[in-house]
Amino acid sequence: MIYLYCKIQSADYNILICMYNYCSVSHINRCGFNAWKKPEVTRPRRDQDTGTNKSGDPRAARSLRREQLRLARRVYTGYALCFVGNMWPRCVLGLCLVLAAAFGYRPVVIVHGLFDSSTDFIHLLSFINQTHPGTNVSVIDLFDRSASLQPLWKQVEGFKDAIYPIMQNAADGLHLICYSQGGLVCRGILSILSDHNVHSFISLSSPQAGQYGDTDYLKYLFPQFVKSKIYHVCYTSVGQRISICNYWNDPHHKEMYVNSSDFLAVLNSERPNPNATLWKNNFLRIRKLVLIGGPDDGVITPWQSSQFGFFDTNETVVDMKNQDVFLRDTFGLKTLYGRGDLVLCSMAGVEHVMWHSNETVFTTCMEKWLT
Repeated sequence: MIYLYCKIQSADYNILICMYNYCSVSHINRCGFNAWKKPEVTRPRRDQDTGTNKSGDPRAARSLRREQLRLARRVYTGYALCFVGNMWPRCVLGLCLVLAAAFGYRPVVIVHGLFDSSTDFIHLLSFINQTHPGTNVSVIDLFDRSASLQPLWKQVEGFKDAIYPIMQNAADGLHLICYSQGGLVCRGILSILSDHNVHSFISLSSPQAGQYGDTDYLKYLFPQFVKSKIYHVCYTSVGQRISICNYWNDPHHKEMYVNSSDFLAVLNSERPNPNATLWKNNFLRIRKLVLIGGPDDGVITPWQSSQFGFFDTNETVVDMKNQDVFLRDTFGLKTLYGRGDLVLCSMAGVEHVMWHSNETVFTTCMEKWLT
């Protein structure tokens, strides 16, 4: 693969960053060209009655792709003629401009976490705009603030209904960036949706293996309890109506967790699930799983939960590769690792609320997976 990198700077943002991938026309759909425009943040239109989203016909996206392929063939023909008469410098620039306009990065969908809303991601949107101009970014505006305490399966259904039309209109697939509790919501969506087309699933400081710690959020929700007593609330039918209880994982009461957790234990297939094989196959449709976390998070406890590590009964952290769900490959984690499609990115010095606004986190852990 030969790359020709062109970049034109503007006072406000990079007008164009285009990368010409020298590849055959038959594989042109694999080439990642940036659209020559400043990206717009799009939010799904909610139906007043159902809360779901409207979207266009996916056939339109396929038709557009066919037009892009026809354009690409004409461009390649013209490109060959550019070398006649020493016109190649201008032609190369023109080629970059045309291809940049014709081919864009895959869309990005962002799902927020506990007590967050879609308005909290202005910095992340800016980072995407600066590095991947033209990317269509959708920040899903559902279950904001206190509504994020609703049961996770309810949130999975709501976010799925919002994201699915975007998937249908993304002929080459899309990327998910899911922050904190939103990472578990996204896992739920990817498990139950048999025809999703997600390429990169970026889990940004999400308690993927569960939560067990006396954090500020916990003290706010349960001021009369310490972590060792929360199971009295969470492992009840009433407690399971609160999102954080859906992934509360008390290492000292493992049997109660498995029998009571309506979400995480089921999602992990730690609890008998008749759909386990189907969900595993669905989850494995992703092309890349990126797990981001760090020791100074201060909320996700243990922080290694963001990378599927967790406490044993002595509250010693056991890493992902020694977890039962990995060893038994209950939902595909070991398979992803074997495929080379599991990426761990750890960064110190980042507090939980700063993950999505830290540019170093973006450039180090996310940028390369959003092409």
